[in-house]
Amino acid sequence: MPRRTATMLASTLMLIALLCAGVFIPVPYSEMSPGPTVNTLGEHDGEPVLQISGRKTYTATGHLNMTTVRVTSADYRMNLVEAVYGWLAHDNKVVPHDTLYPDGKTEEESTQENAEEFSQSQESAKVAALKELDIPVKSWVIVSTVLKGSPAEGKLHAGDVIKSVDGTTVKAPEDVAKLVTKHKPGEEVLFGIVPAKAQAEAEKKNKPANEQVTVRIKTAKSDDQGEDRAIVGISAGTDHTFPFTIDIKLADVGGPSAGLMFALGIYDKLTPGNLTGGTFVAGTGTIDDGGKVGPIGGIEMKTVGARDKGAKYFLTPKDNCATAAKDIPDGLTLVKVDTIDDALGALKDIRSGDTADLPKCTAKG
Repeated sequence: MPRRTATMLASTLMLIALLCAGVFIPVPYSEMSPGPTVNTLGEHDGEPVLQISGRKTYTATGHLNMTTVRVTSADYRMNLVEAVYGWLAHDNKVVPHDTLYPDGKTEEESTQENAEEFSQSQESAKVAALKELDIPVKSWVIVSTVLKGSPAEGKLHAGDVIKSVDGTTVKAPEDVAKLVTKHKPGEEVLFGIVPAKAQAEAEKKNKPANEQVTVRIKTAKSDDQGEDRAIVGISAGTDHTFPFTIDIKLADVGGPSAGLMFALGIYDKLTPGNLTGGTFVAGTGTIDDGGKVGPIGGIEMKTVGARDKGAKYFLTPKDNCATAAKDIPDGLTLVKVDTIDDALGALKDIRSGDTADLPKCTAKG
């Protein structure tokens, strides 16, 4: 066989071997890509996304779209060829697998966590919107979760209302940890609570719950290395009673990042006129009960998804601006927001057409 032919054959075989290796050898990466966007003012799967009853509402037209990111599943093992293709693809992003599924988290665990965050974001969106409209919302601190095997297991339950710790009135979830950690591990802490069942019965009757009990729990030492901190094994959260019913109907979506857009959609439906003035606006961002907007993941994917759907403006959390501004999709204006007030102010400028002074995202933030 001529040397030239032999060299070409060897090179071809080597290339085939490399391609085979690239196809069959898994790599520890996952892929993110633009997901669907949903208009919070419109319908999804044949029913309105926002359903409000017991209060006068107004027809809200236009677009206030929440955005999503698609990710490969926890069990999916990307091969080298797919990873390289993803790195080269402009609208996709390849990230280490542990970034999306840390500590060996299964897809079921990740889905459950995302569902809980999504539910909490809906509650905070309702609170933020109603507070912006000066509509009173009753709030109280509750037991959100109880860690299995912890001192609190069997003594406190999810949904229990925490009225006090060691006789000190609890006003916010963070108060609970502050009061517990005043103890040393092994010391006893006293919780004044309204059991979840009693609270639920009181809510049905629209009356305050009268049943309050004291629960004694012996603290344990935190598992965190190097810390001698007392814990009881619960996380505290906030529950609310709303003066009318607000339902958010959106399946197969998780995480907290739609909070801002839900809050704006609720606000729009409860006020006359249209927040957008007919302009296609999309956005993202977590929101807390006070209307503070927080950063999210996958911002580059969300701006692309919004642009592809037809958005002209994208409400962007302040802390995501620098990343988002590195590659702004053509025809899309990134508007920086830090609170629901910022978002409402930006929408006022957008619907009036006076957009010269909009706070736009830049590479510096």
